[in-house]
Amino acid sequence: MYLIMENINIRKVKATDNEALAKLIRDTFEEHQAPKEGTVYSDPTTFALSELFTIPGSVLWVGEIDGVVSGCCGVYPTEGLPEGCAELVKFYLKPSARGKGLGKLLMSESIKSAKEFGYRDLYLESLPEFSKAVKMYENMGFKLLDKPLGNSGHHSCTLWMIRNLDAL
Repeated sequence: MYLIMENINIRKVKATDNEALAKLIRDTFEEHQAPKEGTVYSDPTTFALSELFTIPGSVLWVGEIDGVVSGCCGVYPTEGLPEGCAELVKFYLKPSARGKGLGKLLMSESIKSAKEFGYRDLYLESLPEFSKAVKMYENMGFKLLDKPLGNSGHHSCTLWMIRNLDAL
């Protein structure tokens, strides 16, 4: 499925995206001086996202602006989450793509996909360094939790949020 809005294109991840997405994610951590260990930055799957998102109940949406990979966001059935809950993952945007509506489109498509997969809740993990993203999560209906859920392996994340999907 493709969603096109002016020069923005939203599509599912493909193998040729792996290098660009790994660079985008790692550049975002470096830009915000966020912790590298215990986060997606040091996660070996960051370099093989197209393979990771072949797992049933998962999807990674890629956003392009003028044909250039400029963002991503997805849904993943992280081990150890409560039944009916998946994780909103890999929400990253290039600095040049921020403020153009791409992030909202990617997140909306991911939330819609989670609902279509039959999930009732979406969980996410973040860092204080990504405060603008956290504000967007709150605007999209996510609520702060006081402890992590599941076994993401990202022990450096200190912000955890959840959103119920039943109201969609």
